[in-house]
Amino acid sequence: MTESSTLSRQAESSADAVEPCYHCQLPLPANEIVDGLIDGQRQQFCCQGCRSVAETIHGAGLGGFYDRILEGEQLAPPPELTDALAMYDLEEVQQEFVATGQDASEVHLLVEGVHCAACVWLIENSLRRQPGIEEARVNLSGRKLKVLWDRSRLPLSRMLELLGTLGYKAVPYDPNSAEDSFKKQNRHLLFRMGFAAFAMMNLMWISIALYTGADQGEFRGLFHWVGLALATPTLIYSGYPFFRGAWFSIRNLSPNMDLPIAIGVTITYLYSTYVTFTGSVVGEVYFDTVVNFLFVILVGRYLEAMSKRKALASTQRLLDLQPKVATRLTAGPDGDESELVAIRAIKKGDRVLVKPGERIPVDGIVLEGSSQLDEAMLTGESIPVTKGVGAQVNTGTLNGSGTLVIQVTGLLGESALGQIIHLVEDAQSSRAPIQRLADRVVPWFVMVTLSLALASFIWWWGAGIEQALMVATSVLIITCPCALGMATPMSIAVASGLGARHGILVKNGEVLERLSAIRHFVFDKTGTLTEGRMQLSALVTSNQYWQPDQKVAMDTETAALLRQVAEIEKLSEHPIAAAIVSCAEQQELKPRAISAEQFSSFPGQGVVGVVDGHRWLIGTPDWLRQQQVESNARLEQAATEMDRRGISSIRVACDGRELALIALEDRIREGAKELIDRLKAQGAEITLLSGDRRQTAEAVAEQLGGMEVIAEVLPQDKDRTIAEIQARGHEVVMVGDGVNDAPSLVRADVGIALGSGTDVSIASADIVLLSNDLARVDQAAQLSQRTLRTVRQNIGLSLAYNSIMVPLAMMGLVTPLVAAIFMPISSLTVIGNAARISTLFRRKKA
Repeated sequence: MTESSTLSRQAESSADAVEPCYHCQLPLPANEIVDGLIDGQRQQFCCQGCRSVAETIHGAGLGGFYDRILEGEQLAPPPELTDALAMYDLEEVQQEFVATGQDASEVHLLVEGVHCAACVWLIENSLRRQPGIEEARVNLSGRKLKVLWDRSRLPLSRMLELLGTLGYKAVPYDPNSAEDSFKKQNRHLLFRMGFAAFAMMNLMWISIALYTGADQGEFRGLFHWVGLALATPTLIYSGYPFFRGAWFSIRNLSPNMDLPIAIGVTITYLYSTYVTFTGSVVGEVYFDTVVNFLFVILVGRYLEAMSKRKALASTQRLLDLQPKVATRLTAGPDGDESELVAIRAIKKGDRVLVKPGERIPVDGIVLEGSSQLDEAMLTGESIPVTKGVGAQVNTGTLNGSGTLVIQVTGLLGESALGQIIHLVEDAQSSRAPIQRLADRVVPWFVMVTLSLALASFIWWWGAGIEQALMVATSVLIITCPCALGMATPMSIAVASGLGARHGILVKNGEVLERLSAIRHFVFDKTGTLTEGRMQLSALVTSNQYWQPDQKVAMDTETAALLRQVAEIEKLSEHPIAAAIVSCAEQQELKPRAISAEQFSSFPGQGVVGVVDGHRWLIGTPDWLRQQQVESNARLEQAATEMDRRGISSIRVACDGRELALIALEDRIREGAKELIDRLKAQGAEITLLSGDRRQTAEAVAEQLGGMEVIAEVLPQDKDRTIAEIQARGHEVVMVGDGVNDAPSLVRADVGIALGSGTDVSIASADIVLLSNDLARVDQAAQLSQRTLRTVRQNIGLSLAYNSIMVPLAMMGLVTPLVAAIFMPISSLTVIGNAARISTLFRRKKA
């Protein structure tokens, strides 16, 4: 149902057609009329396609669609569907644009032919009746259809075929197509604005003539008729969006700002037309006011559209991060061959070559090469990260000086970048509670505006109908609920985009509003306040107390012991073993490839192995006693000190003698203490939640400056602990690593997942942080506070504007033209104030 097909049908229509087609309302061709029986009545159609569509609509019990079409509006004959719809059911094709969840799949479709609320009603109601479809929602302005459905019950091709039978051609949503649609809307707006500008310039000369004495001469009537000739097409063409919006608001019983605008210009135009037709010498014409007003309002609408686009451009900037092409490697007779292909041609399992300075086109695993990647677009961190063989790389990150060969594991829709884009779009289209309140207020606001305009007209009637008309029109125009309606969505949209650029993904606007008021933070210990991996913090022998961070060299005996212990531990997969081997390698004591013999592991107790003929035991003190190993007094004293500080330790024995103690700890994450200090300074309560021993948890809390400690809690009981805190009357922010903390993240009033970026964290958390930088938690809190403050400022600006300007208009101190200038300024002020949120982190860095 495209514009070009409509024009072609009109061109083919015969000039002597007597009535329109029942479905599309286009003229019936003289020689090709198609008859059909609809609800027992014979109707005429311009083609077989229109008859089929009408029969389908009535057969589905959706005949009310035709009652909702505005009189005189034309649809278009149904589009010709491609024969290749079945290809959209192929798994490899759907991977590109269908998101598959646990319960349902989600697809976004761009629908051609959607032109009014009647189309929205028809599409949504017809799809919701289909088995397997859980949700169908149409965005009228973007012609975008979102469907949640069960693919096993309804193939996508059948859904597209159903839309085709209703007269709409749907294809998978492409951001480039949406961008073209936005440009097309702006182009139409510019045309209407240009037409109004042309009429305004010509009417200006007529107005000058009338104001300088021509209104008293013989040419008065001529000038009035010329003004009518210029104002009439301007009102019809340039004013069409306002009349259309006003009509829909009346029909849906939800008055919007288009209604008072349409009433104001219509009354002014009709009065001027009355004076022109009657030739009255008492009244004046205001055609210049009508045209000037429309021009100024259209300029304001255009500036608003551009400002909104700039403020909401974060999603497009994220989309632009994915390259449009990639270099694919394929095996050839003489080795690998490279070819430059469109990113859409890349499939999972393909190998992709990324040269220095290029962006990573897909999510994947490094097969060959090493390089440093700039991951600032994901994590907000500008420090490059080294990636080698086996490392995971993400779409949109910038390659450094090395060349990489990557095996594709995820395309845009399922990549980390794709998940970010999806979350940002959802957040920007969500509605916070304060916004829902504003949305309910706006219709009442419009009704109050109409009442005030009527009261002003009646009050000023005694001063003459012209004065009463001008005052009432000024009141209709000057009042502006637009600013009130945009106060929240613009702020949330800007905040969501800003957060995404700094590695803070906010799921919806409601989260920002809730987070700003919560003052109780609960932190998981392991992986959140600590790094989540064991590190060797001390090695105690009979002769030396060695610590890696003190930069003191090990003596020969201690170095030899660490090497031999590492040669045994490298055969184990335990985190403690990994910490010991890592420390040995850092001290350039790399274990030999094959040295340990007779290796055995005893889970929860320790390991045993033979190196160079000596039998080594590494494990807990109780296990060593069971193996008849004698204790060492110096090591017992060191172990007591470690336990007091909450540090875990194991013992090392060789040939029945205890030789060393190895202390291991999960170190405090960088920035943790600074974060806790800042939150405390802001009056927040802090709780440490951990499954570790209380002694260990309390030691960590002490290092962080002290806080409430809840320790020895099993992972499955963490959400119960959060519920107990909430039962005490506290709203809780839970900060965890996003994997084993999923239940508690869901239970909390606001869940913040730190640094995992996994599907689990995105599903369970309200805010996902894409780096392990704890400063992001504080930044998320600052962002929420700044957003809510901006929303309140915007609402205050809107109310202040109306409380000042409306009384002035009712007093007759504001002309309609001045009102037309000030009304869009109030909306632009709200947009500009919301845009100031984007300076939050910039100023912090400065």
